[in-house]
Amino acid sequence: VQLQASGGGLVQPGGSLRLSCAASGSIFRINAMGWYRQAPGNQRELVARISGGSTNYVDSVKGRFTISRDNAKNTVYLQMNSLKPEDTAVYYCNLAPPVRDYWGQGTQVTVSS
Repeated sequence: VQLQASGGGLVQPGGSLRLSCAASGSIFRINAMGWYRQAPGNQRELVARISGGSTNYVDSVKGRFTISRDNAKNTVYLQMNSLKPEDTAVYYCNLAPPVRDYWGQGTQVTVSS
């Protein structure tokens, strides 16, 4: 099983993107889900996590990113607003904590003028 993220692209600083990740129902219903990112030369980091109705964010994205889930669609989203060049990275979804076999290819987000 791989979790495929989609919705990335090139956006100017201050812009917005919404990422999506569809998971199988059995995975989605019983696990916390997370969005991760990896910039060139950096380790992969967890940027947002959702478990039930509770959400958590890394400090660098608080107030700008929102993680949500649609249980009917088995989909988790990451709404990214006020994007900054330092948000440029490949974004992935996975369980939180992550499962190695579930890493997909991710979706590239590039913030540049």
